[in-house]
Amino acid sequence: MAPMIEYEYQVLTFPRDVERSAVRQMLTDHAEYGHWELARTRLYMGGLRRVWLRRKIIRVQRTA
Repeated sequence: MAPMIEYEYQVLTFPRDVERSAVRQMLTDHAEYGHWELARTRLYMGGLRRVWLRRKIIRVQRTA
């Protein structure tokens, strides 16, 4: 039986006055350098934007 894939999550919150281009650049940087992937995006009334990023947790098996 294959083990379940485990993820760690990071939540980023952006206020309404942050431009979309700045948000996109920040998410691109997280994806490129931190190996994060986009899990969920939510836009709230009032313009607040919340983004959930995830990445796999790699467990090393002991061989000896």
